[in-house]
Amino acid sequence: MLKLIVGLFALLAFAPRAEAKAARCFTTDDGYYNCTFQGFGGDGSFVISAPNRPTFTLNVSQPGVAYGNADFGTGRTVGLPGLYIRSRQDAACWVNNETKTQICAW
Repeated sequence: MLKLIVGLFALLAFAPRAEAKAARCFTTDDGYYNCTFQGFGGDGSFVISAPNRPTFTLNVSQPGVAYGNADFGTGRTVGLPGLYIRSRQDAACWVNNETKTQICAW
C-alpha cells in the first residue's frame, strides 16, 4: 500500500501542468486586451485573466461546447447564461448561443 501511495504522489508531482501564457484576448464587452491564458483539464478548457478585467473560465463539456463562468473582481464566480460554441470562423473564439457574446484568446 505504501508503494502505491508513493507512486501516486510521484506521478502527481511530476505530471505536466499547463502553464499560464501571455495571450491577446477579446470579449464582446471588453474589446481587445493583453491577458494571461491557462488551459486545464486536457480537453480545451481554459481561464483568461487580466488586471482590471473579468476572469473568464470556459469548461468544455464536449468537443466544441463549453459552459462559462466569470469573476468580476469580487472573488465570487458567476455562471454565464447559455453555452459557448467554438467558432467555425476562428477556433480561438467561443460564441454564446443565447447572448451571442464572444470570448477569444490567441
